[in-house]
Amino acid sequence: MDTTYSKFALVYDNLMDNIPYDEWTSYLKKLLDDYDIKEGIIAELGCGTGNITERLAEYGYDMIGIDNSPEMLDIAMQKGAANKSSSLYLCQDMREFELYGTVRAVISLCDSINYITDKDDLVTIMRLVNNYLDPGGLFIFDFNTLHYYRDVVADNTIAEDRDDISFIWDNYFDEDTNINELALSLFVKDKESESDDIYKKYSELHLQKAYTLDEIKEAIAASGLEFITAFNAFTSNAPDEDSERIYIIAREKGKNV
Repeated sequence: MDTTYSKFALVYDNLMDNIPYDEWTSYLKKLLDDYDIKEGIIAELGCGTGNITERLAEYGYDMIGIDNSPEMLDIAMQKGAANKSSSLYLCQDMREFELYGTVRAVISLCDSINYITDKDDLVTIMRLVNNYLDPGGLFIFDFNTLHYYRDVVADNTIAEDRDDISFIWDNYFDEDTNINELALSLFVKDKESESDDIYKKYSELHLQKAYTLDEIKEAIAASGLEFITAFNAFTSNAPDEDSERIYIIAREKGKNV
């Protein structure tokens, strides 16, 4: 079974073409504007193929995209070149990322935080974020909720069949560990084959941790960051028991020593 987001990177944008990235970025831009972050350097943890990174670059931010998948970053850099942006992409593990200086904000979207399955690692990431933020800088991130994994996708199979690509997601949620296993099977048409009926199969295993809002707040407090607010995703409403994705805003409040 391949490393997470290795082969999937090749078809990620094709299969995620239903995601309203423009709307998601507009929502994020409003959150940044609300705290008067209208320019400057922003770092994105788990930037993937740069869909959010490059859109924020178009708003005038100086972007740093960080991801541990070289395959995803290759695609992100191609987008940056096409957009003639100055975005910097770094292949780093978010649990030990390094920057050259501080930034006005750090963001992490598209449930990248859920891929951090160890609570101590989550605190480590937030401590790093706190250290690399300008004084009063923001950490804005989202996460999928326990309700989403346990009640919406648990033990479900999600499949889609297209002309050149098909995929199957098999989900299994462990209520003892709150870990969701996503076994991905990809079937990609072999463009080098003379036959239209030849597909290559790739398999990946994705592990995601379901966190409660209280657990996220505890990690923020332990890291030295200051919790500001939480929203039901893409709204200005407080999250509730039916929230599937929650946005968090935290703030730098002094460096760890």
